[in-house]
Amino acid sequence: MTVGARGTPQLPRPRMQAMLLADHAIRDAASGKATLIGVFNRIVSTEFPLHYLHSIAVYARMTDAEGDYPIRLDLLRLDDDQTIGRLEGRAIFGNRLEPQELIFESGPVVFERAGTYEFSLFADGLLVGEARLTVIQQSQPQGETP
Repeated sequence: MTVGARGTPQLPRPRMQAMLLADHAIRDAASGKATLIGVFNRIVSTEFPLHYLHSIAVYARMTDAEGDYPIRLDLLRLDDDQTIGRLEGRAIFGNRLEPQELIFESGPVVFERAGTYEFSLFADGLLVGEARLTVIQQSQPQGETP
């Protein structure tokens, strides 16, 4: 822990090693290993608003984290910087030399329009990483011809 400009203790700033989006994230109870199923970075739809009823698993692996952190994960629409979703909580990390993993599961998400979206992870109020998601409008279902 370091001391800030006003003499208040500051938590070490985590460094992001990986941040991925997947259909599912499973943590094995015996080994503690995380398994990601269906890693993706885009969603295709023919209609908007898109009511995406599947959960989105957000996996983050960091180093240099040690202590009790307030954690926030925002989902932003980048074309207008609108926050369309937020998850908040706390995470307690042990040894800062060991990689630390967080897994978030979103509920259903409404995408009002096609565009670029970003999951932004904050620890102790500081941005530590992002994962981009492109939502694409397809003019007609694949395999169909006019």
